[in-house]
Amino acid sequence: MSKQVWLNGELIPTEKAAVSVFDHGLLYGDGVFEGIRAYHGRIFKLDSHLKRLYASAAAIRLEIPYEVDILRQAIRDTLKANDRADAYIRLCVTRGFGSLGLNPFLCKRATVFIIADDIKLFPPELYQHGMEVIIAKTIRNPPASLSPAIKSMNYLNNILAKIEAIDAGVLEAIMLNIDGNVTEGSSENLFVVQNNPDGKPKLLTPPVSAGVLEGITLTTVAQLANDADIPISRADLKPADLFVASEIFLTGTAAEIIPVTKIDGQTIGSGSPGPITQQLANAYHHLVTTRATED
Repeated sequence: MSKQVWLNGELIPTEKAAVSVFDHGLLYGDGVFEGIRAYHGRIFKLDSHLKRLYASAAAIRLEIPYEVDILRQAIRDTLKANDRADAYIRLCVTRGFGSLGLNPFLCKRATVFIIADDIKLFPPELYQHGMEVIIAKTIRNPPASLSPAIKSMNYLNNILAKIEAIDAGVLEAIMLNIDGNVTEGSSENLFVVQNNPDGKPKLLTPPVSAGVLEGITLTTVAQLANDADIPISRADLKPADLFVASEIFLTGTAAEIIPVTKIDGQTIGSGSPGPITQQLANAYHHLVTTRATED
């Protein structure tokens, strides 16, 4: 059976699903998107993703031509059409067909499409043994230039960091902002585990003001940490803070939770995934596979 894509209100075979070369999403990266996961037929945090999608669209004055309930059902229909209980879902809204000029208001109607497929950012063994990353030279877009709250389709800044990582022989890079503070990976949020003087661990993650997306997986992991009585706070971090951390891990809808055990060739902590990382990864896996909700 051919894979199906939901495009502007219709389910269409993948090989026939197309957008115009004059679409501003293609010409200028003018659009917003969400990456969403389905586990065992349950769509995880669907309402949270849809809320962020509409907020991102409003921030760039992009009108989504469908009510939220229609898109919610369209996602379910796309999963069903592809016979998928487990999937990575990409929901995209572009500015739509327009001209070769920048004026977005010449685009009469947004283009909306939904893909349900597999995604594997990293090999399974990296989740077991940890991942090596680099610190990218490419600087994260300043929040004053482009709000990190907008999940924009223009990922060139992130792609340049990803290219640096691949050129260095690894699969991910950590990006800094113009102040030299840690922000996030090319497509994941970052958590650091530090030990308090009393030996008890605490979690730190950069604040939104550093230039990071307020990830839905980040928010979920923060709640899991609270449930486990693991202190967590937002704090500006320098690269030096990474090298003395006892554990580091990255989080994202596609990546889930993956440990980082080496940065720029330097071992982090014991060199293996630490107990807090493993505890939270197990709790996250339990949540999404047995108690996943759409709120």
